[in-house]
Parts: sequence; C-alpha cells; structure tokens
Amino acid sequence: MSADDGPRPPEDGSHLTDDGSTGDDGARDGSRITTGSEGDGTRNAGGGLFHRIRTATDGPLLVVRETAVSVGAVVVIGVLLFTISGVWPPMVAVESGSMEPHMHRGDLAFITDTGRFAPDAAHEGTGVVTRDVARDTGYWKFGAHGSVIVYDNPRDAGPPVIHRAQFWVEKGENWYDKADPDYVSASNCTEMHNCPAPNAGFVTKGDANGQYDQVNGISEPVKPEWVVGTARVRIPYLGWVRLGVSSVVLDTTPAVAGGTLGVTPAVGEAATPHPASPSTPTLPTRVVGVAGS
Repeated sequence: MSADDGPRPPEDGSHLTDDGSTGDDGARDGSRITTGSEGDGTRNAGGGLFHRIRTATDGPLLVVRETAVSVGAVVVIGVLLFTISGVWPPMVAVESGSMEPHMHRGDLAFITDTGRFAPDAAHEGTGVVTRDVARDTGYWKFGAHGSVIVYDNPRDAGPPVIHRAQFWVEKGENWYDKADPDYVSASNCTEMHNCPAPNAGFVTKGDANGQYDQVNGISEPVKPEWVVGTARVRIPYLGWVRLGVSSVVLDTTPAVAGGTLGVTPAVGEAATPHPASPSTPTLPTRVVGVAGS
C-alpha cells in the first residue's frame, strides 16, 4: 500500500467523523444555530430594559415607569400653561388672607402676562384695569371691580404681593383727594405715606385691608414693570400643597403694641410695623410661585 492509499481529507477542509462522514452539514448547522442564538441575544439586550420597564407590574421598575409618566405629565402641563400665560411660574399660591373674601389663604391663582387678554379699559397699555375705571366700564374680577395683580417691588425682600389695582397716580401728584377717605389715615397729603407720589404707578389694596398699600407702607405706587402678572382664575385649596412644601405660610394674627400692628414674620422675613387700627389689619397677601419657583 502506497502512502497515497486510504481515505484522503476532503478538499473543502471538512473533517471525517468516526462513521466516515464529513459532518459538514452538522457543523454548518450548529454554527448557524449558535451564531443565530448569540445574535438574538444581542438584539434583545438593546430593548430589554425598556421592555421590562414598560411591562412591569410591580417592583422598582414599576416605580421608575410611574415616576417618569408623572414627571412627563407635569412638564407637558407646565409648558402648556406657560404658552397660555406668558409668565413663569404661571400658578401662584396665596399665603395670607388680605384678599378675603374673594381669595383665601391656600388658594391657587392662575396668572397671565399683563399683555395677554388685556381689556380695552386697561391703563395705557399696561393690561391693568384700575378699580375707578372699572366702575364705569363694568370690568369685574374676583368679586369686585378692577384687576387683581401680582407685583414684586424690588425694594421688598418678601415674596410678591397679590392685591387689587385701585387707581393710577402720576409722579409728584397729590392724590389725597382722589383716595377713598375710608382707606387713608391722615387729614392731608403731607401726613400720608407716598404723597405726593414718589413715582408714577398704581395705588393698590387688599380687599380685606383697611388701607391702601401706599398708605400703610407696603409699597410705593406700583410701577408697571413691577407687575408680574394679572390673576385670571382661582382654584380653592390647591395652593396648600405648595405652601406646605415651602413652609412659608404667614402668621397674620395681629398683635397691638405701642399703637402699631405688629406682624409675626415667617422664618427669614423681617417684621415691618405699619400704622393701623387693631380691628383692621393691613397685611399684604403674598404669593409663592408654583411649578418652577
């Protein structure tokens, strides 16, 4: 027998099995099966986590999914409200009771930029209808004539104030005779705060307060650029959630001392006494922003 006798290895590189067959089909099939299995595992790995989160019925993945859905809903609602209102935050929580009975502590107020939905009777492009003009035009909001505005005096370290615009004054104007005598505590302009007017702006007042903000020292006449927005809709009680989180609900219990009305301040806020009658507290209704502030 020559060296060439006997079975020769196949030219295609396949090997013989014990029974003499090459086993090519099995090797190739096995390779295909193995490769296919590994490929499927690779493909499933990419979408596996998302699929498990999407179909989870309990455990941490369910918490992740529900949290993501809730956050997404809040973002969508926030964007929608901002688009409508033009201000951020578009919702504010009422901290105190000087706007009662038309707004209460814990109410949530939806506000818009003063340029949005501005009535024709608004003062010279400010978007704000003062109460004296509203009586003639019939503009009515939150139980009384005139716009309810949120303003932020840059010289006041406290949160913004939500009060009703009463009338407009010019810089240097003696507005004593224009004022309602029930809401002043002086017999002439020189005895009254902010008279003559140190700047042009709105005279404002809380509906439950016995004096104008400009008389009791809460603010100078409110300049148009200080107006954050105009209140449009009131939602009772929902503001308590925001106030509870921020822990800044004002204590508005009056404490008479030396002829002035003392205010127990919130944490980090200085108390500022204002002249007032013990029976007519003159506290500002401040607001806390919701959804972003």
